[in-house]
Amino acid sequence: MALRQIVKEGDSVLTKKCRPVVKFDDRLADLIDDMIETLHKAEGVGLAAPQVGILRRVVVIDVGEGPIELVNPKIIAYSGKQETLEGCLSIPGKWGYTVRPDYVKVKAQDRHGDEFVIDGKDLLAKAFCHELDHLEGILFTQVATRMLTPAEIEKMNS
Repeated sequence: MALRQIVKEGDSVLTKKCRPVVKFDDRLADLIDDMIETLHKAEGVGLAAPQVGILRRVVVIDVGEGPIELVNPKIIAYSGKQETLEGCLSIPGKWGYTVRPDYVKVKAQDRHGDEFVIDGKDLLAKAFCHELDHLEGILFTQVATRMLTPAEIEKMNS
């Protein structure tokens, strides 16, 4: 496993749509392992492949219950609403309020190509939406209802 560099806002890779994964091989497994290590080192909740410069539909999420690996994920059901503060490893220092579903069901494949369905509430639902947006070239700043001001961020960090 190896740490990957997290791409920052301004890099065009973050605004492009990702291609589906068609080869489930050692390179994919290495990418997923590297993404998990990078996510944990950065102390984040989720990481999408374009955030490490790879335009493939791969996401890893860890809300504190162990890593979830999603290959070619698609939201198949959602309900409810939560308006919460959101940030992004690719946009350090910026925070904003987003409205996301509070329940999300995702269909995906694992690193071997086997399909599965997973659902989540609250933070996990928000993470599913945030990371899957990355696969479409959408950043949270584009869907935020309000971004925090520098003064609000300073107060939050003190």
